[in-house]
Amino acid sequence: MVKDTDKVAGKAHYALILLTIIYILSYIDRLVISVLIEPIKAEFGASDTMIGLLTGVAFAIFYTGFGLPLGRLSDRIGRKTVIAAACIVWSIFTMFSGIVSSFLMLVILRIGVAVGEAGASAPSVAMISELYPPRLRARALAIFGLGPALGAVLGIGFGGVLAELYGWRTTFIIVGAPGILVGLVLAFTVKTPKQRVSATQGLPEAGMLRTALTLLKIPSIWQIVATGGAAAITGYAIQMWTPSFMIRSHQMTIQEAGMLMGIGGGGLSVLGTLVCGYVTDKMASKDPGWQLGTALLGTALSIPLAVTFYLWPAGTAFMLGSLAVPTGFLFYMGFAFFGVWWTVPCFSAMTRILPTDKLAQGTALFFMSVTLLGAGLGPVFAGIVSDLLHSMIGPEALRYSLVVTTCLLLVPCIFLLKAIPKYRKQMLDHHPARPHTTVAHAATKPAIS
Repeated sequence: MVKDTDKVAGKAHYALILLTIIYILSYIDRLVISVLIEPIKAEFGASDTMIGLLTGVAFAIFYTGFGLPLGRLSDRIGRKTVIAAACIVWSIFTMFSGIVSSFLMLVILRIGVAVGEAGASAPSVAMISELYPPRLRARALAIFGLGPALGAVLGIGFGGVLAELYGWRTTFIIVGAPGILVGLVLAFTVKTPKQRVSATQGLPEAGMLRTALTLLKIPSIWQIVATGGAAAITGYAIQMWTPSFMIRSHQMTIQEAGMLMGIGGGGLSVLGTLVCGYVTDKMASKDPGWQLGTALLGTALSIPLAVTFYLWPAGTAFMLGSLAVPTGFLFYMGFAFFGVWWTVPCFSAMTRILPTDKLAQGTALFFMSVTLLGAGLGPVFAGIVSDLLHSMIGPEALRYSLVVTTCLLLVPCIFLLKAIPKYRKQMLDHHPARPHTTVAHAATKPAIS
């Protein structure tokens, strides 16, 4: 156990770096398909709805189904073993995606990727909470939280370049290979931290469903879980469909759309994640409610920026070498900066109020909500709306489908408004003199009422 006054050893930082790399790789393998949609559609004759099912529902159902069992397994046998094995498994399935002969085979292999990724995210958050004391945990989680943004930079940005140069099949093989090596490095070079003992350890183990229901009864937890799921619906839809929108509505190539989305948008997401972590630490030290308040602020600001981006007519703002940057993309950059602000504050808040021996399982609920609702409903919802509108407005249907999807971000704003006062009360009730020192002993309780 790392106490709040302990000096964090270099081996903790090394483990954090590896866990962050694995998280980045998971999003590369998850998101690279977004920039490969058009050539996959052309080869297999798939509709937007079929692509939505491939990138969303097929992935989400199996990720969700395996998330809690693998989180439970990591709570029992150790985080490192489960994370390393998961990384190797999904990387192999990503590589095999490049040699499929049918759309059905591609769906099956994406299911394999989903099962693998289900074993990494939640156990990684739990492992980081064991490596770092509460005073440093938010910053450590902010670094780990760069995974989705950097994954977008590499998966969408450079994935587009690879697809243009080598085709979509070779792209899958190239992006999948590194995960096998990194998984082995984690397995053989990182010493597993000793898991903390909580008041519930030693008691009879409850079933998975009972454990999940018990955790969701902790005040503010279900609103945080619901926030992640609701916000991810829009997030996944935008990540999966915006490259196609830029190809269809702004006449860009796969490489151009991938470079702008990945490097431009992903770079702003990286910056937004870091700034959010800093702002959250500063504000929460004065009022613990800001732990979730920053998530609400960023999400609310992101809505008008995204709507403006999708509604802005085609036109060039400036040239970046030979690349014509659309004027509307300037608004997307603002969205990319603020649109990630719901992520790190939410699962950082969860690590402060969950019991330590259920931390991976509790965090798995958050990631399951994000994936089931976000990856499961987001892409297919946008695809269905696009297909429905296509008969009325033709190629611009995807533009208005994404506007509708963006407006769904109002839902997580409502959940956050409900969660903030409950979370503030939890923190102040247990740490009245030190509202920001959030959990060394609060986390040892099975629930906070």
